[in-house]
Amino acid sequence: MSANTECNASASAPFVNIAAYKFVSLDDTEAMRPRLQALCREHALKGTILLTPEGINLFLSGTRGGIDALLAALRADARLADLEAKESYSAEQSHKRMLVKLKREIITMRMPLIRPELGRAPAVAPATLKDWLDRGMDDAGRPVVMLDTRNAFEVEVGSFDGTIDYGIEKFSDFPAALEARRAELAGKTVVTFCTGGIRCEKAAIHMQNIGIDHVYQLEGGILKYFEQVGGAHYTGECFVFDYRTALNARLEAAATTACFACRAVVTPRQQLSPDYVVGVSCPHCKPAAAVSTDSASPAQAPQARP
Repeated sequence: MSANTECNASASAPFVNIAAYKFVSLDDTEAMRPRLQALCREHALKGTILLTPEGINLFLSGTRGGIDALLAALRADARLADLEAKESYSAEQSHKRMLVKLKREIITMRMPLIRPELGRAPAVAPATLKDWLDRGMDDAGRPVVMLDTRNAFEVEVGSFDGTIDYGIEKFSDFPAALEARRAELAGKTVVTFCTGGIRCEKAAIHMQNIGIDHVYQLEGGILKYFEQVGGAHYTGECFVFDYRTALNARLEAAATTACFACRAVVTPRQQLSPDYVVGVSCPHCKPAAAVSTDSASPAQAPQARP
């Protein structure tokens, strides 16, 4: 870990949470799945591993020993020998169950010509990006713009200052949203970013494929930026897909949470609302819930998600 975070497992935060991915051809995902399921059971790991023909993506939580054992097993495969993981620590496991899934894509974009393993867009390291943002330009003197490739509800939790975001509901909407606004990127250096690097890597490659020049991806995403340089030029928190909901720039669980009933993100300010009842409702769903319970039978009322 960097000097910024100096995160280490401790008695108060004994669980290691990792996010890792790699785009690489995997033609034996069905054989890999039971082996990884067995390893995760053996080491009491929780989280999700996605196995696809284009590569692997994983979010896992466990003890230091369990996480290291799983990573060692993955890196023993020559195709995954350089798999890198971003880490944070927590008092509880950040996931509640363990799933190893087979999918067609690591992240759905519906752009079959994108093959990241055949060539990545240039990546910019967090420290270099901070320097560019400090100066407002890259090393060639071009203005730098940040392009958020995440979904709208994630962006609302926090993002880089002055970022461009398209308010998309799912990543497969990104190509069309980009095409509608690509003129505003002309003559600028564009840095795509996301939580951990997957979406911004695909987005940057797509942008190069359609002829947009001077495109970079933020190496390791927001989580690596937080780890290496902290929260400079970033406002808010980073949404994560586990029970913590959001992490601050020190990679600690933030006060932002998710509503048990509707799964909407609930900020600390929204938690002060009388409509926010832990495990029951929030300002996003309370009005709708009230209408439903007044006019519908109990069987028709909104159901809480697990």
